[in-house]
Amino acid sequence: MVRIAFLHTGAVVIPTFATLAAEHLPGVEVQNLLDDKIVADLGCGAAAEQVARRLADLGGAAVAAGAEAVMFTCSSISQYAGPLADRLGVPVYRVDEAMADEAVRVGDRVSVIATLPTTVRPTAALLRERAGLQGRDVQIDEVVVAGAFEAAVAGDRARHDSLVAEAIKAADGDVVVLAQASMASAAEGLDLAVPVLTSPERGIRRLAEQLT
Repeated sequence: MVRIAFLHTGAVVIPTFATLAAEHLPGVEVQNLLDDKIVADLGCGAAAEQVARRLADLGGAAVAAGAEAVMFTCSSISQYAGPLADRLGVPVYRVDEAMADEAVRVGDRVSVIATLPTTVRPTAALLRERAGLQGRDVQIDEVVVAGAFEAAVAGDRARHDSLVAEAIKAADGDVVVLAQASMASAAEGLDLAVPVLTSPERGIRRLAEQLT
């Protein structure tokens, strides 16, 4: 049986990816690896080399346990995917890549919403990368929702989702991108004139395509 390792920076998304994997990755065994301090350390100015070593340790453990590929479920670390793939010798996928491709395909102005600066910046960089590959010139508006991350850390998902939902409704882009997989619940039930894109299901669907 094929084994895939999901590398998480927050435990809150693990059930979501377990559900999606069960639906879209039949016959695939999933391994979950977690370092729930990476995002906080990045926010405190952790050196890129230190974060890369930690990801390499996790990825190395996954490969040692039989994983044939790794997927990052966090946008804050997406820039480490290429170097880690070279180091491990297995593919390292980014959960938000499919979302970014869709966003730059459908809109000239993309509103990126995040709850942390450490996530909004790499997501904007990924959007520019994927736009370049499509030959597209897009404008990217970056929005960090004050207080939402703190609410999530405190266990107040209702307040987190409310704050993010208000930011979504205030965005004026052609398409809205939610930078963190953990933000997907905030978009549920919203009736908007523009698409709101989230990464988990799109990322897992693309992973399924890659594996076949």
